[in-house]
Amino acid sequence: MATPDSVYEPEGPDGSALRRRELGQTSARSLLLTVLGEFVLPAGEPVWTRALLDVLGALGVEAKSARQALARTAGEGLLTSDRDGRRVRWSLTPAGSELLSDGAARIYGFGRPTTGWDGRWLVLLASVPESRRRLRHRLRTRLAWAGLGSPAPGVWVSPDPGKEARVAAVLDELDLAGSGYSFVGHYGGIGRADDIVAQAWDLDVVERAYSEFLDEFGPHLDAVSAASCAAAATSAPGAAGPATDDGGDVLARQVRLVHAWRRFPFLDPELPAELLPEQWAGSRAAELFTTLHERWDAPARAAWADLARRA
Repeated sequence: MATPDSVYEPEGPDGSALRRRELGQTSARSLLLTVLGEFVLPAGEPVWTRALLDVLGALGVEAKSARQALARTAGEGLLTSDRDGRRVRWSLTPAGSELLSDGAARIYGFGRPTTGWDGRWLVLLASVPESRRRLRHRLRTRLAWAGLGSPAPGVWVSPDPGKEARVAAVLDELDLAGSGYSFVGHYGGIGRADDIVAQAWDLDVVERAYSEFLDEFGPHLDAVSAASCAAAATSAPGAAGPATDDGGDVLARQVRLVHAWRRFPFLDPELPAELLPEQWAGSRAAELFTTLHERWDAPARAAWADLARRA
C-alpha cells in the first residue's frame, strides 16, 4: 500500500511498484481511486459508468481519460464489470475493497493529536547492495511510508517504537529479515536530537505542503462560517430560506479535499510535538480537513446517491 501518489496505489504482482506520479499531481486514475474510496466503498453497491464519468467530469477529467482510468483500474484487479444491455456497471473486487479500506483507515486515522512522547526511539540498521536498486527503492519507499526517516545510509529512525512490528513485517515481505537489526532506547548524550530530525526528514517540504493545503481550502472555512451566520439569520421574521450547498459542487469539493489530504500520510512522519517546529502548520491543516469533511460529508453523500440513482 506504500505509494507517493496515493494511499490507494497497489504494487505489481512481481513486487515492483506500478507506475507512479509525483506527489500532489492529479491524474484521472488517482481521482477515480478517491471517488471509489470515498463513495463507492461505503455504499457497497455497483455503480454505473455514467455516474463515475459525471463526477470525474465535474473534476475536469475528460470522458476518454476517465474510461481509460476505469480500464486500467480493472486491469489491476481492483474493479470488475458487468453489462446490462449497452450499459456497464462496476463493482469493487475483494482486493479493491481491502485496498481502499486500508487507505481510508490511514487517511481518517491520520492527523489525530498524539499522546505525550516518552523520549524513546526506534533505530533500524538495514541496507541493500547498490546492485539491487529495485529492492533498495522498495525498502526506502516502504519504510518512509511507515514514517521512518534515514539520517545516514542504512540507518532508519522513528520516535515511535510501536512501529517495530510493522517494520519487521516490511523486512519479512522483502525477504530482508536476516539483514536488519533494531534498537529501542532514549537518545544519548552525543549530538542533538534536533539534528537527527533535520537529517532524517525534510520538515520544510512538509510544512510548505501543509501551507498550500491551508491556502487552497482555508477560504472554504470562511464560507462555512458565513453560511452558518446566514442560516441563523433565517430565523428572523421575513428572512429568506437558509443557504445550502449545491449537490454537484459539494460533491466535487469533497473529492478534491480528500484527494489533497490523502498524500499527507506519506509526506508527514507524524513526529511528536516535542520534535516539531512551533506553530506547526500540520495541526492547523488537520483541523481544517476535519471541519470541512464533516461539513460536506452528508450533502456530498446525498449528491452521490442521487447521481448514482439517476445514472
